[in-house]
Amino acid sequence: MNNFNPKALSMKKTGLLCIVLVALTAVTLTSSCRKENIVTFRSLLREMTDPEAVTRYPDPSYRLLQYSSYDRRSIHPDSAGWFANNDYTHFIREEVNEGRREYVMLEADGPGAIVRWWMTFGNANALNSYIRVYIDGQTTPVIEGMAPELIGGGVLAPAPLSSSVSPLTEPQRRGYNLYLPIPFSEKCRITLENDSIVISPRRRTPSIYYNIDARLYEESTRVESARSETFTSDSLSIAECASYLISGESDGSPDKDETKRSSEGIFAPGKECVISVSGSGLAVNRIKLSITAKDTATALKGTLVRMSFDGRQTVEVPAGNFFGTGYSGNSYRTRFTAADPAGTLTSSWLMPFRDSCRISIFNGTADSVGIRVETTLTPYSWDQSSMHFGASWREYANFETAGSENTGGTGLHSDVTIAELNGKGVYAGDAMVIFNTADAWWGEGDEKIFVDGESFPSSIGTGTEDYFGYAWCRPEIFDHPLIAQPAGSGNFHPGMSVNMRYRILDAIPFSESIKADIEMWHWVKTTVSFSLTSFYYLAPVEQKD
Repeated sequence: MNNFNPKALSMKKTGLLCIVLVALTAVTLTSSCRKENIVTFRSLLREMTDPEAVTRYPDPSYRLLQYSSYDRRSIHPDSAGWFANNDYTHFIREEVNEGRREYVMLEADGPGAIVRWWMTFGNANALNSYIRVYIDGQTTPVIEGMAPELIGGGVLAPAPLSSSVSPLTEPQRRGYNLYLPIPFSEKCRITLENDSIVISPRRRTPSIYYNIDARLYEESTRVESARSETFTSDSLSIAECASYLISGESDGSPDKDETKRSSEGIFAPGKECVISVSGSGLAVNRIKLSITAKDTATALKGTLVRMSFDGRQTVEVPAGNFFGTGYSGNSYRTRFTAADPAGTLTSSWLMPFRDSCRISIFNGTADSVGIRVETTLTPYSWDQSSMHFGASWREYANFETAGSENTGGTGLHSDVTIAELNGKGVYAGDAMVIFNTADAWWGEGDEKIFVDGESFPSSIGTGTEDYFGYAWCRPEIFDHPLIAQPAGSGNFHPGMSVNMRYRILDAIPFSESIKADIEMWHWVKTTVSFSLTSFYYLAPVEQKD
């Protein structure tokens, strides 16, 4: 017979209550420790200062779309207008707001964020353009102002987040760049007002060019929209981000946990200078290279940078291309690469690995070369989102340009490929070295970037120099944390030009493939030699799914 025992029942209830409380406490603690998937203005600034961010596949995931003033006759690779070159004063539509005539440059449904903005202006009337940014259907803009000051004049943020290049160029001929993020939860609309605009079947004036890159996150992503006061109340975060981009250090000092490995010597043709590392929890975060040779140009092109991570080679690029100096000594500094006056070349890409890496500097020239290479290792926690660094190089030697029909050419321009990658990864930047042979501009060509097999590029631009952040084919040199022209003598005349563009918030994710093309659109029929280098991160094959 079972006897009723109130005391035992009370003890059972107490024990059950304790179990429930412990379980609830564990859930609460787990929830509080779990990374909250919310995008804010401040989180985007932090992402710009986090060197690990680009090494991991984005979470939350997003698509990168570019809204630009490209010539709308470019509708398909087989269309007659695919290389159309009137890439200015094209808008989505015209609308009237409170009696104002405004032209819509961008209209996007959120959640998302504007992450990069470039503009240039053909004359004084074009400079007199007024920008408004409307968020989440509000009729009052969160940002407004004259376009040159707003985008590149430091009104919203200090340099390098807002800057115009080259500073050696007159303002009307500069490229205006804004890297300050503008998050929105529901939608974003950007308009331009300019009373001088005339658009007809025969005429578009004045010449207003723009490229605006936007992240569009998956629908479930929580995004906190920017407000008018965001850009003044978070001035400290903005200043810290700008300082980091310039210095490359979050607090201005190197990591105390860093270790260095170096190797040097005189290497005969076909020999290599090698640094090998085994171990877990590490990443290469700096490579310094010095090359001594009888013929500097030959050495910078013939000495190859090769890298393997976890047994897989992901880099084979000539040193002059990989480090952005071209085939001569050109001093400059960006966030990811640099060359100093003494000839030391530096890479600051973060390159993680699970258990091993091998860095080789191979002498592919016909003469002995002096090589000194130093690598810096830093702690890194490899996880399921981590990716290997990669770089590829394509050369187009003695390439015959079509030339414009207005200058005696055929007008049959060509798309050339910067990179074509399969797998899952992030496109992080590219560089060009070109040897021009004529007294004419070589870079009217637009970039066209196809992601995951799309039929029309999600990024299509307005000109090669626009893609690299400057404007009007100007030869003046400049450097900036994310764009640079260390050499520009070939822009109007025979000579070498070097252009770079690196990506942080505007890095392009792809889940299956990416194909980055750029038009070779030279004004005259001639022969040029050029090469294209791409930088990216790819997930190991076994992590693709």
